[in-house]
Amino acid sequence: MTTLCVAGGTGQVGREVVRLAVAAGHRVSVLSRHVPPLGSSKHHDGVTYLAGDATTGEGLAAAVAGADVVIDCLEGQFGKAQKQFADGGGRLLTAAHMAGVQKAVTLSIINCDLTSFAYYASKAAKERKYAESPLQTVVVRATQFHGLVAMIFAAGAKVRLVPTFKGARFQSISPEDAAAALLAAAVDHSQPEQHRTVTIAGPEVQTMRQMAESWKLVTGARGKIVELPLPGPMGDFLRAGHNLSAEPPYGRQTFVSWLEKRRESL
Repeated sequence: MTTLCVAGGTGQVGREVVRLAVAAGHRVSVLSRHVPPLGSSKHHDGVTYLAGDATTGEGLAAAVAGADVVIDCLEGQFGKAQKQFADGGGRLLTAAHMAGVQKAVTLSIINCDLTSFAYYASKAAKERKYAESPLQTVVVRATQFHGLVAMIFAAGAKVRLVPTFKGARFQSISPEDAAAALLAAAVDHSQPEQHRTVTIAGPEVQTMRQMAESWKLVTGARGKIVELPLPGPMGDFLRAGHNLSAEPPYGRQTFVSWLEKRRESL
């Protein structure tokens, strides 16, 4: 049994890490800005929830105390949270080191250091914090989640248009598969490297149009599929195929199986 602190354990990936870790018999605590109430979908029985904020450092020492491994699922997609994302990771690592934690694992994005797109650049900056840490660290780089593409389709379908980007292909992965990879990295003690990066990708590569057709079929949504240019660094990133992995697929859940599993909530 390993004692784990899951930072961001109430988010979409963090919740899955917690669920898998509890099922595997590990002792789990969760660091979150807000402690979820009993009975909510974000609260798991047998887990200790502690309030804290990586952007300020508040509550970090208490959250990581006694942990063998920290699994960092924190997010910072917008505004101040994005600007503080890398520094927040540094604060978490410092607190973990001072508490005697052995290892830290973080979730990142495939090839995030190959674009100036702000969100991805913040992920790359956080990776550098991990590479400089005195802890043993593992950076798990994942391809885009199935939900990102589905969210784009759903937004457009509100006006009966389902947008796809010219030249874009995806190898999307489910949050559940990403969570499994994070947990596996956390409890794997066979790797001697001080700092290691692994890349995980979904089970299939599809054009965005193929994904849009599948999304319409499964959800029953209406709307004309349209192909649009995506300008800027994100468009360059996708057209270059930097969001695809040359390594064997890790994920098992396809885009369609993920959609079908969530059909009732879509």
